[in-house]
Parts: sequence; C-alpha cells; structure tokens
Amino acid sequence: MSTAVRMEVDECGVAVVTLDGPATLNAFSAGTARELGAAFTSCDQDDQVRVVVLTGAGRAFCSGADMSAGANPFAAPNEDFSASPITPPAWDVRKLVIAAINGPAIGIGLTVALQCDLRIVAENAKLAIPQVRRGMLGDAQSHYTLQRIAGRAVAADLLLTGRMIDGREAERLGIVNRAVLQDETLPHALAIAREVAGNASPASVALSKSILWSDLDLAQTGAAETAAHHVLMNHPDAAEGPAAWQQQRPPLWTFPVSDLPRPNGHGGTE
Repeated sequence: MSTAVRMEVDECGVAVVTLDGPATLNAFSAGTARELGAAFTSCDQDDQVRVVVLTGAGRAFCSGADMSAGANPFAAPNEDFSASPITPPAWDVRKLVIAAINGPAIGIGLTVALQCDLRIVAENAKLAIPQVRRGMLGDAQSHYTLQRIAGRAVAADLLLTGRMIDGREAERLGIVNRAVLQDETLPHALAIAREVAGNASPASVALSKSILWSDLDLAQTGAAETAAHHVLMNHPDAAEGPAAWQQQRPPLWTFPVSDLPRPNGHGGTE
C-alpha cells in the first residue's frame, strides 16, 4: 500500500510526476521519498524534460506521513534520519517545478510542495503543517521555504499553530500562486508548463532559478546575474531568441541544461 512515484513525459517535454497511492491519499513513506528523489534526478539530468509538474493520484495531493501499522514516522530515528528526506529537493532540479495540489496536502504533503517553484491549488483543498499537534515540527526545510515564500508572520501562523486552511486562504496568504476549481488544478498547471516548455530557454530558466533560490545579498545577486549573462551571451541561443521573436515562430533552443553547473544544494552551483 506504500505510495509509489510514477513519471510520464509528454511530447512537449513536460514531465508529470505523480504520487501514486490513492488508497492512502498518497501517504508519504521513506520509499516514496527515495522514488521521488530518483524522479527528480531523472528530470534534472534529461535534457528532453523542460518542465516538471508534481501532483497526486486520485482525490489527494498527499495526506502526510504514512502512519499505518508498521510505518510509524515518529519512531526514534537512526543515524541516517533526515527531516528533509528527498534528494534532490525540487529547488535543485534545474527545471521549473510546479506543484499541482489537487486535494489535501498535509504535513510533508504541503512542505514538499513548498520546495517547488510554483503552486497551483484546488480551492477546496485542505492544507496544514500540523506536526506541532503530533509532538513534532515542520519538516522538509519548511521553516525556510514558508517564511521565504509568505513571510515570517504567515510561517509562524501555520508552523506554530498547526491549523488547517483551504486553497482560497492559501492564495490570499501568498502561499500558492493560484487557487482554481479542483478539476482544473492539473490542467491549469499543465497549461503553464507547456507554455514555458515551448517558449522559455531551458538554460535561462535553470540559471534564473539558481539565483532565485540562493541566499545571495544584493551585490552578490548582481554578480551572479552578470555571470549568468556571460554564459548565455556566449551561446548561439542568444541570437536565436530575438530571431524567433522577430520571425514570430517558436524558438529552437540548443543550449542543454546538462552543460550547466549542478546546484550545490544551497541555492548556488558547483
């Protein structure tokens, strides 16, 4: 009954990564974390993949940690335990990663979505990081991601109270980019993904994403942007972009993301 992870890549270069355990509302286990990390690694390394959409099978996104018999997520940890079990996290995937939150996203279900670049949520989806009500606390770097996305007041509200909100309130608080009808969640995310896949330079997206997720100060950000411009301006794609725009045709990008430095796990590159 463990939630598996399946992946399909369409002709546009959009990879749909699905948490596939509808019988348990896609409850998250250590095996799920390993499979999701493997899927993210594949998406990062495959130049045919231009955008990633993460969603859940059935009526939920992810109901949180697997608390079924024999799967106690709160057992005493061993030396290998990490509260951030997905390697790489979505922010280290050198592609745009969109969470299509099609239903309940509880605990790690929500904190994993916070690691994505964009979030589209069902208006009626229930969202919470309730771990303080279970004798634990938020995981998957949520004390960083939620504060960075929505500010300290919102992060304190959700992380320290463990209260439940719906998709509409999540949009109002700035936690998600858009709240839509439940049946429109995945189609809306896919429409964004395909529009980006067909128009945006993969190398440009990768470099911009790396800077966005970094902890650089103002001057360092300027230096990183300048360095990225040097990389892009020395490639034929720098001419292809304006040519495609002038000729009103889709761009034919040739700069593979695999030629770029890999993220180092701290928002920078190595």
